Amino acid sequence: MVLEAIDRLDRALSPSLSQSNIEFLTKALRTAFGAHRGVVRKSGEPYIVHPIETAAVLAKMQLDIDTLAAGLLHDVVEDTGSSFEDIQKEFGSRVASLVDGVTKLGQIPWAGEVGDGRGLAAREKEQQAENLRKMFLAMVDDIGVVLIKLADRLHNMRTLGSMPRDKQLRIAQQTMEIYAPLANRLGIWQVKSELEDLAFRYLQPDEHARIVQDLEQRGKDSRTYIDAVERELGVLLATAGIEAEMSGRTKHIYSIYRKMNRKGRPFEEIHDVIGIRIIVDSVQECYSVLGIVHSRWHPIPGEIDDYIATPKESMYQSLHTAVIGPEAHAVEIQIRTRDMNQVAEYGIAAHWRYKEAGKGDQRLEAKITWLRQLMDWRDEVADAEEFVESLKSDVFQDMVYCFTPAGDIYELPTGATPVDFAYRIHTQVGHHCVGATVNGQMVPLDYKLQNGQVVKIKTSKTVTGPRRDWLQANAGYIKTASAREKVRQWFRRQERDENITQGKEVLERELRRLGLDMKLEDVLHRFPRFTKLDDFLAAIGYGGVSAQQIATKLDETPRDVFPISTVKAPTTPARVEVMGAGNLLTIQANCCRPVPGDPIVGYTTRGRGVVYHRTDCVNVINLPDPERLVPVSWGAEANETHPVPVRMIALDRVGLLKDVSTLLSDERVNILSVLTQTHDDRTVTLLLTVEVESVNQLSRVMHRLESLRDVVEVRREMPQATQSQALAS
Repeated sequence: MVLEAIDRLDRALSPSLSQSNIEFLTKALRTAFGAHRGVVRKSGEPYIVHPIETAAVLAKMQLDIDTLAAGLLHDVVEDTGSSFEDIQKEFGSRVASLVDGVTKLGQIPWAGEVGDGRGLAAREKEQQAENLRKMFLAMVDDIGVVLIKLADRLHNMRTLGSMPRDKQLRIAQQTMEIYAPLANRLGIWQVKSELEDLAFRYLQPDEHARIVQDLEQRGKDSRTYIDAVERELGVLLATAGIEAEMSGRTKHIYSIYRKMNRKGRPFEEIHDVIGIRIIVDSVQECYSVLGIVHSRWHPIPGEIDDYIATPKESMYQSLHTAVIGPEAHAVEIQIRTRDMNQVAEYGIAAHWRYKEAGKGDQRLEAKITWLRQLMDWRDEVADAEEFVESLKSDVFQDMVYCFTPAGDIYELPTGATPVDFAYRIHTQVGHHCVGATVNGQMVPLDYKLQNGQVVKIKTSKTVTGPRRDWLQANAGYIKTASAREKVRQWFRRQERDENITQGKEVLERELRRLGLDMKLEDVLHRFPRFTKLDDFLAAIGYGGVSAQQIATKLDETPRDVFPISTVKAPTTPARVEVMGAGNLLTIQANCCRPVPGDPIVGYTTRGRGVVYHRTDCVNVINLPDPERLVPVSWGAEANETHPVPVRMIALDRVGLLKDVSTLLSDERVNILSVLTQTHDDRTVTLLLTVEVESVNQLSRVMHRLESLRDVVEVRREMPQATQSQALAS
């Protein structure tokens, strides 16, 4: 097992490696062997296999000798008595710095104090977010840290089968959301595709197994077909005097799954799972080959992409086309030079070469816009969870490329607006933005930009700053976290009293919307980083805390335990737990229908267990027997849904109900009932009963409903319970 790993590392190393570099790596390998001697992983293999396999992944990326050595040593400090100084003395400052950077990523303390009254899941989420934030900020200083982390994650995913199911799901989900998109953004296609396939295997094992089986059944025919296409292409290119290397492949499993979902078709109807890559010597030959391919087979409209003229942010360059090949099968063809192929396979890693001084290629870093964004966010976005969400929205989304009238190109996530474009040009351009034209036509500031458009921003010197409604998520003016943070910063510097007043209005409105009867101080306690109410309200006022964040925190219920003496019921664990009593039968009250995140209290019935109500339920307020109340809390595991009535007021128009049902379907929210009432003023009231899992989901759904055209107001409808309704109903 160990010898096999060493052999893989040896085969991955460059044949031109100097003798001194070989000795340097051998020394690092001996150090790693000594540090991990006798240690076994959960998979049963000797621990030393992991750093060797990590280094082998890095070697395939053709990285420098310091990064390879750091890959071998990346767990030495964390798992043994070795120190940063020991590594520095034996292997130099840069190797020590890389090892230190990777080590620190695994040593992030809990973001919240143990006794802060929040759930364990919430603290784990914050810890993971802080861990990821550290990793991305470390990447700004030395991208080698993240390349090692990606290689480390790839081998961990390869051996994930030895982990418990809950850890498999958590690690696979994080891989799919963060690490695979990161590899994609860095252009490391080989790592990205394998991470996606491995994560997909654990997240959706049935679908993964089905596609693997289908590919195996089609495998022989696919190989025969690829060989036939390559032979025909070879003749055509030879006739044109073009020397080329060709390789055929089937798409990786997760990309096939995504295409099946996107097109709504079964595997049998997905014909373009075959791809041919053509490698030539020059850019001119790339375009010549494209012409030859199109003259032989009919190109599929809309499937031609020129990434040579317009490279991706990862510096990926290639010509892409799809044609109707032999036997009327669709074939994807990629055409690129050898240098382009190196970048396509290994992305930024193919460029990242370190000089003797140990510093990276600064010209390369300057080309990577999103790395510069990370540098901007280092100080701007302090909250770790917000930082990670910013990455997901700004860095890991599909992108559009837009131009200024001067021809400068800017990359923005799909759904970005002229306001986002203005702030991407310069902060002051964003602050003074009053309008925009796209391809010479005036557009509203919430217009969604499309690929290839020319955008001109209109500014005004009389405008002193951005509009506050730009921060409202449902208004649709801002897509990118970077633009949103710059607007927040502007308001943060404004009059504090104004921000406090605005924040109080926003918070009270959100509590009313959710139907929550809570004191502002109680909400403050859910945000441990604020100690004073005015500071908290001011942060809401300038946009530092959003309505969605408030709803999320209200879902995190305290887990404090209070003793209670009672008899346990022989039931399965409930969504609501009686504090200190363990597995008691609990029943939702029909009068107020609480959902996870609502403040609740239990009422002990005779023979029916504990009925839980909202604390502001009229039946609880008018209770004749208060001694029968018991403290209860929301459990942490179940994901059942709860019916909630929502009142919606809108201008009466054709298609309103269709828009509502489509939105709720997108959110995977079931509609139990709809009642409508039209009014003389041409408005309509809709009373929807929807099934949601939590207050957080309810808040998100209501915000999205309110963003629909012609919608005036959306709020939670609180049932008007009467005293005649039984508490045990």
